[in-house]
Amino acid sequence: MTEQVTSEATPQRRSWLMALPLIVFLALAALFWLRLGDGDPSRIPSALIGRPAPQTLLPPLQGLTNDGAQVPGLDPAAFKGKVSVVNVWASWCVPCHDEAPLLTELAKDSRFQVIGINYKDAPDNARRFLGRYGNPFAAVGVDANGRAAIEWGVYGVPETFIVSRDGKIAYKLVGPITPDNVTSVLLAEIDKALKAGS
Repeated sequence: MTEQVTSEATPQRRSWLMALPLIVFLALAALFWLRLGDGDPSRIPSALIGRPAPQTLLPPLQGLTNDGAQVPGLDPAAFKGKVSVVNVWASWCVPCHDEAPLLTELAKDSRFQVIGINYKDAPDNARRFLGRYGNPFAAVGVDANGRAAIEWGVYGVPETFIVSRDGKIAYKLVGPITPDNVTSVLLAEIDKALKAGS
């Protein structure tokens, strides 16, 4: 009789062991789905918040002029004493086209400066992009190889940083500037940076 009980338990144990990998897989899949779907990618924390902006000199976008003068490249010294909005963009970036008119509106506010980092872009395409939408940038640094974007901790374009008067990164917006976040998020963070330095 004991042999019969043992032989009945073995098939049950085998079916349970065969189902175990499927159960583990489903549990992991549910965990990943919940974590990936949980949250706003624009709220990804940045290790650079509160730290000095990267001291990376970037050359200007050749041929980009304002009132007949070459628009300068990125010089970290320009951050000292001014609140700066630094936008990482490219002409091939679809959301960059959507946010361009909002950046142009932001640039009309003289309380801060708007600076661009042109990421892995062809100079002709970048100039055409700014010709189409207008140039909101007081300076445009060319990051041809993507090294500066790595130093800034960029996940992908577009991204926007607020640099306070003391040259430290005060805020990072991952993703495009939109009508929904320009006032409620970006301008609110700019106002905080302006008040902190006054």
